[in-house]
Amino acid sequence: MSVADKIFIDMCRDILENGTSTEGEKVRPHWEDGTPAYTIKKFGVVNLYDLSKEFPILTLRKTALKSATDEMLWIWQKKSNNIHDLHSHIWDAWADEDGSIGKAYGYQMGVKHQYKEGMMDQIDRVIYDLKNNPFSRRIMTNLYVHQDLHEMNLYPCAYSMTFNVTQKKGEEKLTLNAVLNQRSQDVLTANNWNVVQYAVLMHMLAQVCDMQPGELMHVIADAHIYDRHIPIVEELITREAHEAPTFWLNPEIHDFYEFTRDDVRVDNYITEPQIKNIPVAI
Repeated sequence: MSVADKIFIDMCRDILENGTSTEGEKVRPHWEDGTPAYTIKKFGVVNLYDLSKEFPILTLRKTALKSATDEMLWIWQKKSNNIHDLHSHIWDAWADEDGSIGKAYGYQMGVKHQYKEGMMDQIDRVIYDLKNNPFSRRIMTNLYVHQDLHEMNLYPCAYSMTFNVTQKKGEEKLTLNAVLNQRSQDVLTANNWNVVQYAVLMHMLAQVCDMQPGELMHVIADAHIYDRHIPIVEELITREAHEAPTFWLNPEIHDFYEFTRDDVRVDNYITEPQIKNIPVAI
């Protein structure tokens, strides 16, 4: 069993057994038929993945690595807020007639800010500091910009990354670690998707900054399972789990802006059957 599978199973069991139900409460999300989408939720879920030991992708069902990577690059590399720049349709429900999701996600990553070193956006600032000041305690990004929330079609869920560099004894290369903060997460549809995305991001940043990937800490304020997802999750966590696959990142790429979704793959990725037609609350 992969570590990612064990973490996911334990988290789901904890939510189902010890979580709080929002049934009957005032909730924003709803199903396509207009029915309120209630959840069972847990506060303050913290999961830790050591990327130096294993790539954290589920084997209980397949996580689409290239699609997850594509969405991450849409935000972090293309700095786009338009679904026409994305290969998948996962953001269609939140886009306007022009394809925009408002001043959210990639838009915020592309905004340039004044620093002592000049004008930079958040991504370029992270890369600059990792290369020039790796032991800084100020290497972070933030998507939750209050002044722009009214112009976002969806408030950011995974909203900040804090990077922290360490050095393992006896090793020359520095180790890149990070904390991913998330205000809210639909555990069934998005948990491993987000973990995989930010694990890929850390591998990419480590490679272009001549470091090695270390620990990814995922902090979720509200980790929830929707009411219509409960039987799906209950079946999913009883499945046979397999060993983690081997992650490959194109070693020829040393500029973050040259990566594509085709520069990643997992070898020996054995999974249980995919779950189709999962209802998504909006």
